[in-house]
Amino acid sequence: MYRVTMKIEGMMCGMCEAHINDVIRRNIKDAKKVSSSHKKGESLFICENIPDLKILKEKIKETGYEVRDISCETYEKRGLFK
Repeated sequence: MYRVTMKIEGMMCGMCEAHINDVIRRNIKDAKKVSSSHKKGESLFICENIPDLKILKEKIKETGYEVRDISCETYEKRGLFK
């Protein structure tokens, strides 16, 4: 699994967060635990496969926000018995 963190400029409220979350869910089919914070200016999600970050960045830009930075790192699910 992979954890993607994006620094996004232009989010001002909860509706902005919802717009970003919708874009992520529409374009990354296996995205899980999608969350955004306008206060932190970032969005996070987890997915099974490495996403096409270039397309995601373009789709977010089409909605009026700007992605300043994207990082993708391996993510190990933490369970009760690990």
